[in-house]
Amino acid sequence: MKNPPLQVFRLIENQVKNLNIPWVSKLSFQDKDPYKILISCILSLRTKDKTTSLASQRLFKLASNPYEMGRLPLSIIEKAIYPVGFYRNKAKVIKQISRKLVRDFKGEVPRDRELLLDFKGIGRKTANLVLGLGFGIACICVDTHVHRIANRIGWVRTSSPLETEKALEKVFPKNFWIKINTVLAAFGQKICLPLFPRCKECRIKNFCQRRNLKSS
Repeated sequence: MKNPPLQVFRLIENQVKNLNIPWVSKLSFQDKDPYKILISCILSLRTKDKTTSLASQRLFKLASNPYEMGRLPLSIIEKAIYPVGFYRNKAKVIKQISRKLVRDFKGEVPRDRELLLDFKGIGRKTANLVLGLGFGIACICVDTHVHRIANRIGWVRTSSPLETEKALEKVFPKNFWIKINTVLAAFGQKICLPLFPRCKECRIKNFCQRRNLKSS
């Protein structure tokens, strides 16, 4: 069966309405604060979503802006975010980023990808998510779920997240770009799993090309 990307994406979007969306996306709906979104993105790396959510909330009770965060002792940040993955390193990154924001940007998160990438600890995935969810700037954030699912379905044939990002920009109109990560991350966490995907529950199984699918 043909695979019309917009139709398939809408089917996925409809299916994930009843699923939990990633914490960072949920936070952006509650509080569109680029700084909180940035810090939550850093905490989310290699960490389960529930752990990220709880750690973010504990941390923001102590410091909700770069001025407050920069003054917190490193040990307090570590304690607040434990047990996120690599919590000691992330505490250092969070403190360094906060201080640089105060020193060089008057406490404001820059709306520019290249400026964001100049910060230690901020990669392209995080930068794009902050620009999209924090500022409403059209960007496609490609994480492991987006990369895997886009290739599995057959929307793209790519070998790296950057290739996937550029290819998806040609597949989808700009008004879809920001929500691609929110929708596909939720879909990838609950339905289109890396191993043993729940194909019987999937609403797009008749459209999926199942590329690189080793188990089902």
